[in-house]
Amino acid sequence: MLKVEELLAATKGKLLKGRSDIAVNGISIDSRSIRPKEAFLAIKGDNFDGHHFIDQAIKKGASCVVSGGKSKNKISSVKGNVALIEVRDTLRALADIASFQRNKFDIPLVAVSGSNGKTTTKEMIAWVLAKKFRVLKNEGTKNNHIGLPLTLCSLNSRDELAVVEIGSNHFGEIEHLTKICQPNLGVITTIGPAHLEYLINLEGVLREKYALIRSLRHPRIAILNSDNNMLRKKILKNNKKSLIFSFGIEEKADFRVSQIQDLSGELKFLANEKYKFTLSTLGYYNIYNALAAIAVARIFGMTYQEIAGRLASFVFPDGRLKIIQSGDFRFIDDTYNANPLSLKQALDVLANFKTNGRRIFIMGDMMELGRHKERFHRQAGREIALACDTLITVGKLSGLAAGVAGTLGLSRQNIFTCEFIDQARDILFKRIYPRKGDIILVKGSRAMTMERIFRF
Repeated sequence: MLKVEELLAATKGKLLKGRSDIAVNGISIDSRSIRPKEAFLAIKGDNFDGHHFIDQAIKKGASCVVSGGKSKNKISSVKGNVALIEVRDTLRALADIASFQRNKFDIPLVAVSGSNGKTTTKEMIAWVLAKKFRVLKNEGTKNNHIGLPLTLCSLNSRDELAVVEIGSNHFGEIEHLTKICQPNLGVITTIGPAHLEYLINLEGVLREKYALIRSLRHPRIAILNSDNNMLRKKILKNNKKSLIFSFGIEEKADFRVSQIQDLSGELKFLANEKYKFTLSTLGYYNIYNALAAIAVARIFGMTYQEIAGRLASFVFPDGRLKIIQSGDFRFIDDTYNANPLSLKQALDVLANFKTNGRRIFIMGDMMELGRHKERFHRQAGREIALACDTLITVGKLSGLAAGVAGTLGLSRQNIFTCEFIDQARDILFKRIYPRKGDIILVKGSRAMTMERIFRF
């Protein structure tokens, strides 16, 4: 809970109306879901302006409104005890309130970033730690300049730990977000070709992601993937400003697995040659995510047995290699997002999936790959040719992958290229007709909304 006087102190705003001792139960930027006694922050975006919905927020019980001073949209009528604060920039005010709230509570904060696996890793860490602690986390993928501050605004005296995911697709974003959340412990899952449209190359991705480690505050604990070449160099060249723990499968690491068994939807392995773990997943790479969670939990004093029990019951987020049964055939839903590394991982799952039916891949374009986007899609065609029997692509870039797959042995009669997702769905259900035993992998970048294939 906050008071208006605290909002004024955090934002350096001006109180235009109301009392400074009014209580605020939370911060909201959405007038549709705002709850009584919350403060409404009128954010202005590219396609909306929250100032248009101030009256609606007040009618729903907002106890305070934070408005931008330059906005042309003013409150038409303010009645009752509603406080009105004017600030220069409401988006900056959101960050300032979040930072203020973070500093009110001296609790450890774990931040997770990386090119792949950060949402699953964040969820795993929070799930494991919740065995012994009250944990605040950002829900889903609310990891940007709006979602992360909103999460921190909800910090309260009952929280003992916070686990947040930090995303970025432009230089400087992670530095900005870490200044707000001030993490004590940072996890980087991997460095790969993602968001290259803005981060240019792998060196740019590393520089942006590693800003998390550079910005850590005491005791400055970093947890890095030793199997990733770029991160391994950081581990080996550590300047001792941070205490670094490593995790991996192939390379020497502080937390390492062995004796991996893939049991068609269940992975079993040993951690540090001694402790048994089980994950309910198709994705081999989720072992890396689990290792990061194991490392964090051990730092917070949990036993291997406690951690193993929690990970065995972990439910993976939607859109991450989820099996969906549909009659006699099955989908593998990996529609959350796509980049070259995650695509390769998904194709490995498809290629190794035990089935008597066909392996069908429905692919959407991979976005934000910059000037090398065509090359990445053509490279994907090589892997596709080895992984599936039938290919359906959606989008011009995925069509490039289809062309390469056709030259490398995938029958051209089993390759279909589409412009729109509805066309792909018609091909699947009206031309090739899924049969008993078929397994159908669906994957593409978030903007492609590939989940529409199996969600009617």
